[in-house]
Amino acid sequence: MTQNEEVKKLVQSQFAKNAEKYVMSESHARGDDLSQLVNWLHPDPNWIILDIATGGGHVAKALSPHVAHVFATDLTQQMLQAAKKHLHEYQNIWYIIADAESLPFLNETFDAVTCRIAAHHFPNPENFIREVNRILRPGGKFVLIDNVSPEDQQLDQFMNTLEKLRDESHVRCHTIPEWKGWLHHWGFEERKSRIRKKTYDFPTWVKRTARSEQQIREVQGYIQSADRTIHEYFSVTINHDQIISLQVDEWMALFEKKSSNNDTV
Repeated sequence: MTQNEEVKKLVQSQFAKNAEKYVMSESHARGDDLSQLVNWLHPDPNWIILDIATGGGHVAKALSPHVAHVFATDLTQQMLQAAKKHLHEYQNIWYIIADAESLPFLNETFDAVTCRIAAHHFPNPENFIREVNRILRPGGKFVLIDNVSPEDQQLDQFMNTLEKLRDESHVRCHTIPEWKGWLHHWGFEERKSRIRKKTYDFPTWVKRTARSEQQIREVQGYIQSADRTIHEYFSVTINHDQIISLQVDEWMALFEKKSSNNDTV
């Protein structure tokens, strides 16, 4: 088994065990980015949209009333089953097991593609962007939403180490320049973007993926031992030696596929 295959097996294992938690997660189910995503896309009633790594299906749910069809893909069957269970009344959502880096769709099939709070689990993000380019129609829109790491190396290392300690299926939160480099290479032009501070309720956040109390203590210890600069950047709140909350950067960006692109393969 290759390293990439091992990573994807971890992802499947992690999300299979915690599928219901992600469906019900406040940080995934709520947030103004869902309504903002619809506003940015200006979806047409005839559109066919692909939501990659749909998780709890929150993006698919937000877009379903505005388009003809939403194809919701995920690597984990149990995750799709949980999403479908909670979205059973939405008749135009179709659920497909699929790898974000090797999508089972023909070229230029979709009017728009979305991927929200998932890409940090992909071992080959450039392959993912290449696939989005391939299955999008010329002029099609792509909205990417994900946690991003700061460009400062110390802060980047802290964020990604913390995420890996909490969730073994985590691969990497990339920087915005990294994402823009891949997107521009594969023929995307940026139309809109924003970055915001997203607050995590620490007890809820750490328990969503932790396998044991020992793992939770390791995550707590790593945060508490970090220096002041890190605590300030991530707005770590500690009360009586208990971590209450912290913040991470979340980037939301709208891109458009160039009408003529010689890089498509």
